[in-house]
Amino acid sequence: MTAWQQVAGQHALNLDTIQKADKQIAPYSVHTPVLQSDALNKHCGASLWFKCENLQRTGAFKFRGACYALLQLTEREREAGVFTVSSGNHGAALACAGQMLGIAVHVGVPRTAPQIKKQNIAQYGARITELEPGMAAREAFTAEQQTTSLAMFIPPYDHPWIIAGQGTAALELIKHQPNLDCLIAPVGGGGLLSGTCMVGQSQELAVYGAEPETVNDAWESLRNGKVAPAKGPLSICDGLLTQLGEHTFSIIRSHVQDILLVSEAEIISAMGLLWQQLKIIVEPSSATVMAAVLKYPGLFEGRNVGLILSGGNVDISRLGLRSLFDEA
Repeated sequence: MTAWQQVAGQHALNLDTIQKADKQIAPYSVHTPVLQSDALNKHCGASLWFKCENLQRTGAFKFRGACYALLQLTEREREAGVFTVSSGNHGAALACAGQMLGIAVHVGVPRTAPQIKKQNIAQYGARITELEPGMAAREAFTAEQQTTSLAMFIPPYDHPWIIAGQGTAALELIKHQPNLDCLIAPVGGGGLLSGTCMVGQSQELAVYGAEPETVNDAWESLRNGKVAPAKGPLSICDGLLTQLGEHTFSIIRSHVQDILLVSEAEIISAMGLLWQQLKIIVEPSSATVMAAVLKYPGLFEGRNVGLILSGGNVDISRLGLRSLFDEA
């Protein structure tokens, strides 16, 4: 049994693990800034603290978990290389961390993933295999690799090491602003939200997840008491088009206050607001947290709210702005 498989079968995740991850990835990751906006605070009637993971390596929080996971591998496992499946951000993070640590990376990517995310993976030297959209194609690719290759599978979210790495974003946030009342993070597979939950629990903070209502499988999972399947490419939030895993469901079910649903229009509006007021680029998945604060004012008015902006990898061509950039 590999070290990876062994730890996956244990309850290895707690605040101590996240603090350990924080120390180990520090030489490789970016300590991202925390921003505020007087205009947004006034607009929401709350004090909002934005953890800008769009400024992390590869443009998303995913680098944290990928880097920590690779740092746990044995020398033999590193030599064999790793593979994963990803709509873009996890794949790019793994490719980047692999390049930094000298580990070969192979990524299965849905053919419908934004081109910018495919380019982000390729620039770090990873091998790419395009897949059909949906969980079935991802599972088939994973099964094939496990039978034909010695490379180790590094899941996008459902492993204690991945979750611990992702939790370091929230850990940095509460160190920067220790007087928060609550935390809110996007939820797709649940790695970021799970890590955020563990940090929030340690500080007795309420933790919320934000999810598009068109792909509300996490919300359904909590209501039904079992993991609901992913609903396919029905949202602009391409980074959230997956389902909870065994580890993430267990943590979120136990520790999250609620999953807050937001519409596509609300997400797009919130994304524009963040671009305009914070003067940074965030992707739609990130904007779910801002959309949730705007939609559910009763939960956040008068409170100190920590929001994790998960990434900033936006495909400009999908926004109809490519011609402007080409002319420039």
